[in-house]
Amino acid sequence: MISTMASISLDGFFEGPDHDIDWHHMSDELHSHINAELATFGTFVNGRRNHDLMLDAWPHAEDHPEWPRAMLDFAPIWRNTRKIVYSRTRTFTEWNTETRTEVDPDEIRALEGDVMVGGNELLQTFFEHDLVDEIRLYVNPVAIGSGTPFFRKPNALALRGTRAFGNGVVLLTYGRR
Repeated sequence: MISTMASISLDGFFEGPDHDIDWHHMSDELHSHINAELATFGTFVNGRRNHDLMLDAWPHAEDHPEWPRAMLDFAPIWRNTRKIVYSRTRTFTEWNTETRTEVDPDEIRALEGDVMVGGNELLQTFFEHDLVDEIRLYVNPVAIGSGTPFFRKPNALALRGTRAFGNGVVLLTYGRR
């Protein structure tokens, strides 16, 4: 199964202007839930920008004992999971990561285990190739008014489940219709 998960605003934005995500409502409860979900995936597939954000934090999380426990718990999940990064500029990366320049739908479908795709630009390419089986939207209780929309084209989806968190975030899980 190929899945994606994203925090979005009530008005459907993935990020605000200038890639701002300060409006995300993260809590230990939510982060622990996300850790448990991500630990089940065999491969993380990311765009370069998303991967670079991960490289800024997770390889050296132990250098930050002041971080919340749930954040520190995510570091080994990220480090130990196979990763594929799509980039036209990055040719080398570390931490159990392979690089690719173009999405090959047959290669993606042939990956073993469950796959988590991240990065909005790459995700749009996956949508275009009809590669996404499940969408997990963490809807934050805030409207930001502008930014990068999560969906750029119509997608017919079927609601598979919901879950509310104590910080006001609601998880909406959708599958293909």
